[in-house]
Amino acid sequence: MNLVFASNNKNKIKEIQSILPESIKILSLEEIGCHEDIPETADTIEGNAILKANYVTQKYGCDCFADDTGLEVNALNGEPGVYSARYAGLQRNADDNMNKLLDALKDKQDRSAKFKTVIALNINGEQHLFTGIAKGEITLSKTGNQGFGYDPIFRPENYSETFAELSLEIKNKIGHRGKATEQLIDFLSAAK
Repeated sequence: MNLVFASNNKNKIKEIQSILPESIKILSLEEIGCHEDIPETADTIEGNAILKANYVTQKYGCDCFADDTGLEVNALNGEPGVYSARYAGLQRNADDNMNKLLDALKDKQDRSAKFKTVIALNINGEQHLFTGIAKGEITLSKTGNQGFGYDPIFRPENYSETFAELSLEIKNKIGHRGKATEQLIDFLSAAK
């Protein structure tokens, strides 16, 4: 089965393809000829996933799925949340985002946070949502060079390493995107 993943983020595509069974092949937006930036104008993570999936289905007529992920920090009332990718500005720079977050937390005792991924699947004229959550805390400094985004400053519950120090295999098992993707796989397997 070929399924369009409404993303051109090569890190995200690689991470999700590594979880999916070989019977499901992901096509990127680039591979279907979609080169425009899909607007992410919703005020929720769910809303952005739905916007992206609907855009591809309506414009390209493809079964597809889209995800949106946000990092929600308790001491910051859930920020950066839906604005995680552009927390420090429209340039979407991971280092700038992490630096801004570490600065915002410098006087805070509570460093608890969670990553939330929502996948919107449009298939056979229906839409299905899958949500994965990974709880943890924000570290005092960046550690590790695996992963992407906020991974160097996020330490998941029950681990002493950040996501950026863990192997992709472990991150996929315990991470937000992996959990949401497992639900997607279960759904697609049951629908066969």
